[in-house]
Amino acid sequence: MTDQLQHKNSAGGNEATLPAEFIAVCVLAFVAGVSATVYFCHSMCCEMEMPGGWTMSMMWMRMPGQTWSASAIGFLLMWLAMMVAMMMPSALPMFLKTRRPWASLCYMMSGYFAIWLAAGVGIYALGVAFATVAMRSELFSRTVPLLLGASLIAAGSIQFTRWKMTHLLRCRSPFGCASSCPQHESSFPLGCKQGAACCACCAAPMAIQLTLGIMNPLVMIVVAIVIAAEKLLPRPAIVAPLVGVSAIIAGVASFCAVFLRP
Repeated sequence: MTDQLQHKNSAGGNEATLPAEFIAVCVLAFVAGVSATVYFCHSMCCEMEMPGGWTMSMMWMRMPGQTWSASAIGFLLMWLAMMVAMMMPSALPMFLKTRRPWASLCYMMSGYFAIWLAAGVGIYALGVAFATVAMRSELFSRTVPLLLGASLIAAGSIQFTRWKMTHLLRCRSPFGCASSCPQHESSFPLGCKQGAACCACCAAPMAIQLTLGIMNPLVMIVVAIVIAAEKLLPRPAIVAPLVGVSAIIAGVASFCAVFLRP
């Protein structure tokens, strides 16, 4: 295998240099992430009927004989696999824009997904707390459908904010532009910074996924497509609001379904 893949422009010069080794690593990681996600979707798909007419994923609860640490590790393995599967297609062009050697890009990618893994720790803690309250309070459980609708409306509203667009532009053009990427800075911390920006950018789509079903394969695919569209399509100022409108409509529909329920 050649060390690098080179694209030629019409004048015959080098237009871009793509490290073949890094692309191979990303492809293998993506395939492994998709395979592991499919496995976890089958093994962690159990749900419990709750007062209020909604279902809660069993992933937020311990299985009989399972420790909290084992439960947390299982969730984080699932979360990391899912993030690699969902984020890699839109993150790969971002990594390549930095024009670093393939080993440095691997370190950068590690930092990027380390931040997503850290986000998973917080999400697991919130999910366990939410499940605990829902299990102990029937009144709270009956209000959850309203909370889910409110969550969709809130997530949709975020899509219209300057905060969202700032982080989205950072994800689309890391460090301002490829030429301004600070080459003196270590790759892992740089990946962590970019991961933090992308976590902020993807907060609303991920909130939508958590609301509609974190282990629902269809929801997972749609959210991954939305994230890729926001980061890769030429007009993010149009894509992000469209996602916001869709989420708000879904939230309003959820409210209507609750109040129209016999």
